[in-house]
Amino acid sequence: MKVRVRKLQERRGWAFGFAVAIVKPALLATTTHEWIDGHKLPETGGFVLVLNHVSHLDPLTAAHLVYDHGRIPHYLAKSGLFKNRALGAFLRSAGQIPVERMSRGAAGAFDAAVTAVREGKCVVVYPEGTLTRDPDLWPMAGKSGAARIALETGCPVIPVGQWGAHEILYPYSTRPDLFPRKRITMKVGDPVDLSDLLEQPLSAGAIQEATNRIMAAITSLVEDVRGGHAPAVRFDPRKAGIRPTGNPHKKDKA
Repeated sequence: MKVRVRKLQERRGWAFGFAVAIVKPALLATTTHEWIDGHKLPETGGFVLVLNHVSHLDPLTAAHLVYDHGRIPHYLAKSGLFKNRALGAFLRSAGQIPVERMSRGAAGAFDAAVTAVREGKCVVVYPEGTLTRDPDLWPMAGKSGAARIALETGCPVIPVGQWGAHEILYPYSTRPDLFPRKRITMKVGDPVDLSDLLEQPLSAGAIQEATNRIMAAITSLVEDVRGGHAPAVRFDPRKAGIRPTGNPHKKDKA
């Protein structure tokens, strides 16, 4: 098993340790990986990690990147999952964040994420909000969650462009293709510059501008790891009339 790039900077709960013991060997058995500029992940302090979303496996591969660089990733999970005593104990020990999804305007998710960042945690956000529906799997138009967290806390927003997980489990497919091993590439970018927006009153315009900058940074990194050029206009499923559920891709590679 490969040695971590950095030693772990945070205390991990028993559940996270158990997950590492199970998941990491499985990932190493089915993937090879290339972490590019991982040193740009902050060693300490709260921040938001933003990535493009091409597979249901993305949270596992993102966790692999973050853990290898000495941090523990924190995801938002439905609060109902924590009501089961055993599952709730596992999720809390793994450092995951309970969110009341039915709260008005998703305020529960926003408040939970802001609290986690202020506590010095790495909060992972997929700004597209769902698996990409772009026909060629380029990043779509982004949602405002990551931008709102950043403008509320002033924390760094660290973009990552990633590619390869879709070769194992294509978007909306249920049948993984595990062998031969697939290559996962992740490139970490510089913090997204939102300094001028932090000096302004919080407004819908500032949030949209921050969202645009975040998606532009992610898209540029994806272009680097894919070796291609994204469309000039990012795909917007709402404008395309695509429902939030269901498989929009005609081609299933699984």
